[in-house]
Amino acid sequence: MTAGLAIVIVSYNARRDLERCLESLHARPPAMPHEIVVVDNASTDGSAEAARARPGVRVMPMDRNAGFAAANNAGIRASSGDLVLLLNSDTIVPAGAIDRLVDRLLADPGVGIAGPRIVDGEGRVERSFGPMISPLNEARQKAIGRLYDAGVGAVVRYVERQTRREQFVDWVSGACLLVRRAAAEAAGLLDERFFLYTEDVDFCHAVRARGFRVLFTPAAEIVHLRGRSRAAAPRAAQAAYRRSHLAFYEKHHPRWVRLLKWYVRLKADPPG
Repeated sequence: MTAGLAIVIVSYNARRDLERCLESLHARPPAMPHEIVVVDNASTDGSAEAARARPGVRVMPMDRNAGFAAANNAGIRASSGDLVLLLNSDTIVPAGAIDRLVDRLLADPGVGIAGPRIVDGEGRVERSFGPMISPLNEARQKAIGRLYDAGVGAVVRYVERQTRREQFVDWVSGACLLVRRAAAEAAGLLDERFFLYTEDVDFCHAVRARGFRVLFTPAAEIVHLRGRSRAAAPRAAQAAYRRSHLAFYEKHHPRWVRLLKWYVRLKADPPG
């Protein structure tokens, strides 16, 4: 293991987004020694070739679409460095953002994971952290999300205040997640039963179970052009979400699985 930072980017048929992400890293690289590893999940759009053409980028081609968690694990195992940044291919990294995120994590040896403030392409804040997933917490998060998206003033102000305050949380988004390698290895890396979605919440839970804390910090901010991969295959993304959601409840809240399965069937086959 060497001191420094490994940036692991998982890509699946998102060539334009990946090129934009890599360009932002090339134009505004982190100050600390780093490597960039792109794990390509058997893309068919030339993503791997485009990434190979970038200087300083190492490409790991997978022989199939192994999912987000498995591909990230492959990148973590193949890289070196005391710190690992899991970064979505549909992100843009402004100047200094990674350095500020690293500084905040290293300032407290008890912090195992740190996540930045995340905004979309229009500058609207993403709710990129929260309490552990549970039926009550999910209902609360969804209600806040709907009201925020509807532009309800009190809720918009609440979300803005929350995302401007540094705080310890249960999880931060895997769209941009900085973790100490020691913490990641102690947690056993990401649980590969989660093909797509909820793997970040589960991973943060595993890291916290090893005695580390998870920090959300607005000192760093990145842009997440969310929904690009999902938009390309919405039905497949929705199916992956449902499978991961059920797997999460089977692991963490088994008493609720039967009710969740009923709810999923109800949404899939609405009456009338």
